[in-house]
Amino acid sequence: MKLIRFGPQGFEKAGVIDHRGQARDISALIADWTGETIGNAVEIIGGKDLSRFPAVDNAVRIGAPVGGVGKIIGCALTYGKHAQEAGLETPKEPMFMLTSRTAINGPFDDVVIPRGGTELDWEAELVVVLGKGGSYIPVETAMDHVAGYCVGNDVSERQFQLERGTQWTKGKSADTLKPFGPWLVTKDEIPNPNALDISIKINGVTRQSSNTGDMVFSVAELISNISNYVRWEAGDLMFTGTPPGVGYGMTPQLYLKAGDIMEPSIAGLGAHRSKVVSYNG
Repeated sequence: MKLIRFGPQGFEKAGVIDHRGQARDISALIADWTGETIGNAVEIIGGKDLSRFPAVDNAVRIGAPVGGVGKIIGCALTYGKHAQEAGLETPKEPMFMLTSRTAINGPFDDVVIPRGGTELDWEAELVVVLGKGGSYIPVETAMDHVAGYCVGNDVSERQFQLERGTQWTKGKSADTLKPFGPWLVTKDEIPNPNALDISIKINGVTRQSSNTGDMVFSVAELISNISNYVRWEAGDLMFTGTPPGVGYGMTPQLYLKAGDIMEPSIAGLGAHRSKVVSYNG
């Protein structure tokens, strides 16, 4: 099942993609997809005739597929080859950071270069949406806490991240830097999230191409380990880390500029498209 949110930013409604690929407005059934509802989506919609719900016009904006997100936790260096291109050792246990939820962006919205930013970089990532919270979650039951999966792009300002102090959060949290979507695919449709091809095109050129099976830690291990330090809540997002091929790791390094187009995709989860624009505040 593919869940969407559509409408103007801040006023999105709940929708779903039917078996023919048509977006349907189900806001009469459920107002929005949030932590309170996302974990029960299959039960809420299951068995209903989706053709009875209004079609969503193709011109309508598609927003981030989860609203009211409490927090974003980003995992770092989960692909060994990405750690190597960054000149860092692969961590022995998951490395993670908090990212501001105000960075959330729709899957087709523009990404704005932060004021003073000069080293904007792409990071195609699998995004896990939590449907149930908890602390000290065993690995064996970690997947019970998952609502579904999305395609993410952990856009990062490397100068802010690496040259302005010790907090990677600085380079991850500016407005618009976390586009994800285009929909949430419920976990019942993805038997193994660690077996998905993942890639990103920049201006039509493939820059990252890997598989989530190359992750050092499984999705279950990430959820479990992080829960030992931070309580998960329903509706939280986990960005699971990026494979090799980012601009920072290239020789010479390649960073995004206004007008560039980013197109991340993951097999079974779809793709989205963001245009990079200059800050105009």
